Amino acid sequence: MEMLTFFALVNTSVAFLSVMFYILVFTITSDPRYLFSVQIHGLAGYLAAVSVAVKQIMPDHILLSLPCGKIRNRNVPLIVLMLSILLWPLGVVRSTYPVMFASGLLTAWIYLRFYQHHSNGTVGDMAEGFTFASFFPNVLQPPLIVLSNVIFGFFVYVKLCKKPLRKYNIASSTSVTLTIPGSESNDAERRRQIALRALSERLNKVEQVSWPATRGEGKSSDKSKSTEIAMPLLDHHQSSSSASESLVSQSEHSVDVERISRDNQSAII
Repeated sequence: MEMLTFFALVNTSVAFLSVMFYILVFTITSDPRYLFSVQIHGLAGYLAAVSVAVKQIMPDHILLSLPCGKIRNRNVPLIVLMLSILLWPLGVVRSTYPVMFASGLLTAWIYLRFYQHHSNGTVGDMAEGFTFASFFPNVLQPPLIVLSNVIFGFFVYVKLCKKPLRKYNIASSTSVTLTIPGSESNDAERRRQIALRALSERLNKVEQVSWPATRGEGKSSDKSKSTEIAMPLLDHHQSSSSASESLVSQSEHSVDVERISRDNQSAII
C-alpha cells in the first residue's frame, strides 16, 4: 500500500509541477509551442523518486569504482539529472525528461523527509545524511545548508512543515540521550549496512594477507624437508667414504706384511 501511495503521489506531483513549469516558460517567452506542442508522459519522475528512496536506505553503497573516485547511491540522483540536462541539447532525450526528473526528485525527497508515516509511529526522516544538501558535492553543501534552513524556516512559519521535536532522556547526571523522531529506524539500518560493508572489507584484507603467508610457510617447510633429507644423505656418503679408506689402508698393510715375509725368506735361503 505504501508503494502505491508513493507511486500515485510522485506521478501526480510530477505532472502538476511540469505543467506549471511550462506555463511559467510560456509566460516569459510568449511561445505557444510550450502550451500546445509539449507532451508530458513517461516515468522519468518515478525513476528519480526511486533513486531518492535508494539513497535514503543505502546512501554509501558503492556502485562503481573509477580512478577519479567512487560512485555511490547518494550520487545517482544528481548525476542522472546533470546527464539529462547535458543530453537534452544534443537531442538524445526530450526536453521534458530533465523537468520531470527534477520534479520527481524534489517531490520524493519532500515526502520521505517530512510526511512519510513509519510503522513505529514516527513521521518523516530527519537524519543528517538525508538533508537536501547531501545530494550535492561536499564543496557546495555549506551554502546549500544555509539556504535550505532559511526555506525550511519559512515553511515552518507558514505551517506547511512542522519543526522536528527533540526528546531528551536524562538517564543519569553524566549522560544525556537525544532522540529525533523519524531517524531511529533509518539510522539503524544505515549503521547496519556500514558495519556489514566494513566487516566484509576486513575479511577480504585478511584473506589477501593470509594467502601469501601460507604459501611462504609451505615453501619454508619444503626447504626444511629438503635440508633434512640432504643431511642424512651427506652422513651416509661420509661414512661410506671413511669405510672405503679403512679398507684401502688394511689392504696396503697386508701387502707390506707379505713383502716383508718374502724378503726374510730370501735372506734365509
